[in-house]
Amino acid sequence: MGKGGGCMPTKNKFPINEPAERPVSQTDITGTGSEAEGSKKLRIFIVFYSMYGHVETLARRLKKGVDDIEGVEGVMYMVPEILAPDVLERMKAPPKNDEIPVISVDELMEADGFLFGFPTRYGCMAAQMKAFFDSTGKMWREQKLAGLPAGFFVSTGTQGGGQETTAWTAVTQLAHHGMLYVPIGYTFGAGMFRMDSIIGGSPYGAGTFSGDGSREPSEPELALAEHQGKYMAMTVKRLSQHHSLRPDSCSTLQT
Repeated sequence: MGKGGGCMPTKNKFPINEPAERPVSQTDITGTGSEAEGSKKLRIFIVFYSMYGHVETLARRLKKGVDDIEGVEGVMYMVPEILAPDVLERMKAPPKNDEIPVISVDELMEADGFLFGFPTRYGCMAAQMKAFFDSTGKMWREQKLAGLPAGFFVSTGTQGGGQETTAWTAVTQLAHHGMLYVPIGYTFGAGMFRMDSIIGGSPYGAGTFSGDGSREPSEPELALAEHQGKYMAMTVKRLSQHHSLRPDSCSTLQT
């Protein structure tokens, strides 16, 4: 996994709503605990930016879904903050969770798949996440992330605030890296068609509405996030059983 030739996803469908294959460990939110004896788990990096906690709440539930799949673990990371502390204070942003490490660009190479989460800013990803992607130029030049699957989850303030556009405008980041975009489609079934309440999320990925900041992710939104975690874990697992995701080498691109 992550060392050989490129791949194409299998056409065989796989169950994602079956009962969990193993209990979910909640002892280590970063997913860096002990591995199954005699085997190394596949790792999905859940990389996010969260100013007020909504995206982080989704990320935790995504990790639960990933960890439900045997042989796969979710590893939570934050991207670096680019705003000054005094600016964050004026914006009434709470302190960041010190238990979740800040990721470096080089650490991306350790993942078998990604789930990137961010709030919207005018229908696109927040500047903090964009700045992180902008810092991956060396990875891009050498196509180090080519062939790796990745998905998105988002938070918006309003129903028309970018539940879909925030994700699909981010696809360009994956395309330039040669990564495989994995949307969830309508694999959540009836949960994607509920009209009895306001529910975030879309075929592009899980989502929540923050409103004025006081609204927390609802249980239906969290259930969709957990489903996305399972779906991505099963995708990475199936790909690893049939293919290696990264090419052995790529020519360095010239800019």
